[in-house]
Amino acid sequence: MHTSPEFPPLLYKDNGLPITEIINRGSKTCVSRGVLFGMLAMVGCACFYSCFYRSKLRGQYDLQEEPCTDCLVHFCCASCALCQEYRELKNRGFDMGIGWEANMDRQKRGVTMAPIVVPGMAR
Repeated sequence: MHTSPEFPPLLYKDNGLPITEIINRGSKTCVSRGVLFGMLAMVGCACFYSCFYRSKLRGQYDLQEEPCTDCLVHFCCASCALCQEYRELKNRGFDMGIGWEANMDRQKRGVTMAPIVVPGMAR
């Protein structure tokens, strides 16, 4: 995964569409979120903005808040927190590279991800 320490929600693998577009169900633009995150990062408060999305993701999928609070996770290691959020959405069948609308189209058509085959014992 490719992230930027200055603006982690802007740059992701798969064409740069952020996790927040999926969490917000396509309601705001990537640019407006990136600008707000960048402004908060300049004053050292970006973790308070990004932890909101972690809390929202947990609420949408009934995930537990452990081992510590969302803001503490983002404060200590924002890159790790964003990677966890990306992985959670990806494991739930979302493709961050195509955005919210295309993911909804895929779900309506019944397109699912192929199962991941773990190499194991062979004859």
